[in-house]
Amino acid sequence: MTAPIASDIHAQLTVIEPRGRLRLLDLREIWSFRELLWMLARRDIKVRYKETVLGALWAILRPTLTMLIFSVVFGRLARLPSDGVPYPVFVFAGLLPWMFFAQAVSSAAASVLGAGSLITRVYFPRLIVPLASVGVALVDLLVALLLLVPLMLWYGIVPGSSLLAVPLMIVVALVVALGVGIAFAAISVVFRDFRHIEPFAVQIWMFATPVIYPASMIPEQWRWLAYLNPVAGVVEGFRACWLGLPLDWTGVAASLWLGMLILIGAVLYFERVERRFADLI
Repeated sequence: MTAPIASDIHAQLTVIEPRGRLRLLDLREIWSFRELLWMLARRDIKVRYKETVLGALWAILRPTLTMLIFSVVFGRLARLPSDGVPYPVFVFAGLLPWMFFAQAVSSAAASVLGAGSLITRVYFPRLIVPLASVGVALVDLLVALLLLVPLMLWYGIVPGSSLLAVPLMIVVALVVALGVGIAFAAISVVFRDFRHIEPFAVQIWMFATPVIYPASMIPEQWRWLAYLNPVAGVVEGFRACWLGLPLDWTGVAASLWLGMLILIGAVLYFERVERRFADLI
């Protein structure tokens, strides 16, 4: 006769219960799925450069070609001012944070619809999907920075102590991009035609942001309108840190506060419509 063997294995039971209409972000739940977040971000990075000839060099080639075109059209032909800095390095330093924002928003906007097969089969915090999609844009930004320093040295611009504020500018840019990207991700699921509006909206947004022109071109009485654009302070601050220009801390603070408000509102809206994703996708 065989005696029963005692088992030391304890099963962990997770109960998923419905919540009220006003859902609050559960940071502990996001943290418990951190491995999935990292896996999705790593997958997106690999897919972006898989089976490409140039690989990660695309992160440098895209802003470089854009910089050359803008330098000819807006620097030589239109002769836009550049705050006393050579126009190519001026526009390149503004393009990097803008292209990070535009790419992060576009990736996040399409992320939930692209992960439909995963969302309809497995439970996990849906917010992880747009969060992971921003990782590709962040990697592209860090890679593109490798060209900014040689370009500055070519034009005789030596980075100063203001470089210490660059990580702060990247954090502010990340907050703004996450807020807008999460909002666009939820809206794209609920309203499918928004997918056609989003690229056009981002393109128009660039011309409303001091990327190809300095904020000093804006008349003083209308300068407050620039502070309503959360990307404006990021672009101007990022450029000022690298090129040693006067740093507008008011614009940076405005971008940070607006970005935080957008992020909070976007997360609340995302959590509210999340329960309908499986049906809408």
